[in-house]
Amino acid sequence: MMNGLLLWVDDEIELLRGHILYLQKKGYEVDTVSNGFDAVDRCAERTYDLILLDENMPGISGLETLQRIKEISPTTPVVMVTKSEEENIMDQAIGSKIADYLIKPVNPNQILLTLKKNIHSREIVSEHTQTAYGQASSQMNMLIQDATRIDDWMEVYRRLVAWELDLSDTDSAIKEMLQMQKSEANRDFARFIAKNYLTWIADKDAAGRPIMSPDIFKKSVFPALDRGEKVFLIVIDNFRYDQWRMLYGELADQFSIEENLYCTILPTATQYARNAIFSGLMPNIIAEMFPDLWVDEDSEEGKNLNEAPLIQTQFQRYRRNNSFTYHKVNDSVAAEKLVARLSQLNKYDLNVCVLNFIDMLSHARTESRMVRELASNEAAYRSITLSWFRHSAVGELFRALAQSDYHIIITTDHGSIRCSTPIRVKGDKNTNTNLRYKLGKNLEYNPKEVFDIIDPHRAQLPAPNLSTRYIFATGDSFFAYPNNYNYYVNYYRDTFQHGGISMEEMLVPLVELTPKKKK
Repeated sequence: MMNGLLLWVDDEIELLRGHILYLQKKGYEVDTVSNGFDAVDRCAERTYDLILLDENMPGISGLETLQRIKEISPTTPVVMVTKSEEENIMDQAIGSKIADYLIKPVNPNQILLTLKKNIHSREIVSEHTQTAYGQASSQMNMLIQDATRIDDWMEVYRRLVAWELDLSDTDSAIKEMLQMQKSEANRDFARFIAKNYLTWIADKDAAGRPIMSPDIFKKSVFPALDRGEKVFLIVIDNFRYDQWRMLYGELADQFSIEENLYCTILPTATQYARNAIFSGLMPNIIAEMFPDLWVDEDSEEGKNLNEAPLIQTQFQRYRRNNSFTYHKVNDSVAAEKLVARLSQLNKYDLNVCVLNFIDMLSHARTESRMVRELASNEAAYRSITLSWFRHSAVGELFRALAQSDYHIIITTDHGSIRCSTPIRVKGDKNTNTNLRYKLGKNLEYNPKEVFDIIDPHRAQLPAPNLSTRYIFATGDSFFAYPNNYNYYVNYYRDTFQHGGISMEEMLVPLVELTPKKKK
């Protein structure tokens, strides 16, 4: 079996016959030419997997040959194999995006190594990663079985996400194996939440209670302000940990990063979780203390219109005199305006920015067939997030913040999960429309399929009626009504939803950045 088609360009090609025979025995087909003109002609005739190119040749130089080859075949990796050790030649070659630079004399193993790096690296890495996951999967199962604390579950989730990212380019069989393991983990995680959640809500000092939505300001924002730092809090709506890991590499050169996870409250929805972040209170307390700032489920009013006033109530409750601004960024124009105003914002102690792109993407994916095609799976969903960050004004915002003295905090109100398993539920006309949680007084459901809270007061959730109860979907399930059931299921299956119980929704990033300010 042929390992690849190579072109070797060197005016002393006859002296390299031993190397060429070695490569042929390794399964490579090797074409040879002795000058740049012939190399360009060959590239016009055949498509090569890799080209080995000398710099010092009669006629046209290796660098000029490289330029002409790139015009014909811009993606073919080119390796310079030359006697030249001149730094300017190296710089020009690297600037022309060569794949590697080898200085003669070279031995056959050096050539083989560069071929493996530039032709076979993806399949080698894929094979190695699959083998490594196969060896680690049993250890992952043990971690899942032994997870008895929220810190254990955070570690399980971190490792699953790491494998998910590593295996994203491998074959479907191994990815399906990982997905099954992740689904099993989510089932056990839901049992863990059902067992512990109400205890955490009842007692803020309960052993093992994690940082939760109402704690974000007290645990992260206020300590930085108390140290005299200017704080920029960025809340990315509907932002999952795996999406954060995609952005990590974009930020690591510019910032020192302290990465943590926290646990959101239920329901994992903006109305509840984000209002809890900004107020520092659980939802029923917000509704009781500040009824003008709480919006009931059945109201047509927007559920997140009072965020700046809620922040103000938290500052007043803790008797803090810090100045702050609040910004909601729904599109690139708003982001550009925020970047333009950045220098003016430095006079405030705290600047809060809510970015809605990912939440908008999630909803658009549900409603638009085209967006579903663009974000057809988890990897594509992450890829769009990365592309948005790189090419939008948000990327420019972070580049500007990297040159500032801000202490930057990135977090979210909740994540989301790709739903595929429908669960039948019945409710009256006043039941809310969310697919991952329901509240109402006449809910009909199978208690074995959900986590239900019969007494909302215990979960510190508003109860519009005395008989109101909440139910939460777990794992990858979503609620569907019996009426028009098949249409409903087909429309919402494989969409990203939030509101329920899963690691993806509840274990979310809480990240602190310090600018490195490289000049």
